[in-house]
Amino acid sequence: MTPPLHTSTLLSLPLVSRGKVRDNYAVGEHQLLMIASDRISAFDVVMSEPIAGKGALLTQMALFWFEELSSICPNHLTHLAPESVVSAEDVPQVLGRAMLVERLRPLPVEAVVRGYLAGSAWAEYQAHQTVCAERLPAGLQNACELPTPLFTPATKAAMGEHDENIAFAQMADLIGPTLAEQVRDTSLALYQAARRIALKSGIIIADTKFEFGLNEQDQLVLMDEVLTPDSSRYWPLETYRVGVNPPSFDKQFLRDWLEHYRNAAGVPWDKTAPAPTLPEDVIAQTALKYQEVWARLKPSA
Repeated sequence: MTPPLHTSTLLSLPLVSRGKVRDNYAVGEHQLLMIASDRISAFDVVMSEPIAGKGALLTQMALFWFEELSSICPNHLTHLAPESVVSAEDVPQVLGRAMLVERLRPLPVEAVVRGYLAGSAWAEYQAHQTVCAERLPAGLQNACELPTPLFTPATKAAMGEHDENIAFAQMADLIGPTLAEQVRDTSLALYQAARRIALKSGIIIADTKFEFGLNEQDQLVLMDEVLTPDSSRYWPLETYRVGVNPPSFDKQFLRDWLEHYRNAAGVPWDKTAPAPTLPEDVIAQTALKYQEVWARLKPSA
């Protein structure tokens, strides 16, 4: 088995940036090599322990969804082999876990779409009968399907900081009203299409987030990752029940473990770096959650 890759160290390309999961390298002026590491983050903190196989799985899922949704919005894939732009000694860090993509001007917002009332949205609804300050009908239950999917944008936080939900009007101020409407409408269309596809495989996509950039022609382009377990809440359809937190095929298992973590003195983790050391069984169970959703979704050979 290929050893896990926590942090890439390519010698043949200059590093541009490291995110929570992806390492980005410049390929000339107009392209980027995006390497999906095996890092995992929770509550915007990167864990010290990698999840073996996670980066390759995320890459395959992203490629699947980029292809499935290409008729709705163009994406940043170049369709060139990532290993073709690195030296032979760097190929093992790239093979199966990288995408060679068009370099874009990223928009400074995350396009979040919620189809179900879950997580922080459920907590806010209980307190205020709102989700991201948008008023919802009374009487909704935990994990219920929303009357219509909600677009709830957020700011992009720096590494180690938390994303913040913003109103649509604030998003319009940041990027302009016309572009904001295009991002909203495109995000909702992408979510609805993906939800229909996932349901055929017995999976509910409760919520997700998209990222967009502009190319040299100022065209809106879908970028980064798309509909992976890192950016989406996946539920098994067969065990879904309104009013109950469904088991998730994503990092929710890890989040739950961290929420219940107590150190030797009985003190909970304060959700700042460094994170607690992950036990081997938590690493293994997290890996299984990711593998199961892809096993359900991936096309038959």
